[in-house]
Amino acid sequence: MDSVQNPTQVLLVLTTLPDQASAQALATELLAEHLAACVTILSAAQSVYRWENCIEQTSEIPLIIKTTAARYAQLETALRARHPYTLPEIIALPIERGLPDYLAWIARETLTQDTPC
Repeated sequence: MDSVQNPTQVLLVLTTLPDQASAQALATELLAEHLAACVTILSAAQSVYRWENCIEQTSEIPLIIKTTAARYAQLETALRARHPYTLPEIIALPIERGLPDYLAWIARETLTQDTPC
């Protein structure tokens, strides 16, 4: 289903950060702003890529961000504003199927209204 037609479509958004501290800080900020329901911070990975006509290799921290299509534009803006890379990896993948209660939880958690813990 097209995310423009279905703003509650759940997305997985992938990005990488240079270190654990910046990954943790970004995850906390995204959750505080209801731009994500959950951010999974993975162990360091080696990335090998071409940048400015050179082959580069670096250690990065991958993040898996769970959000909705309705929040994607704001999430992308926040990632671009806070990301230390000139050209950050920001890739969104639609979730085609999943546990309905879990997907509903993601939709609820990304609403902009605050509720007490």
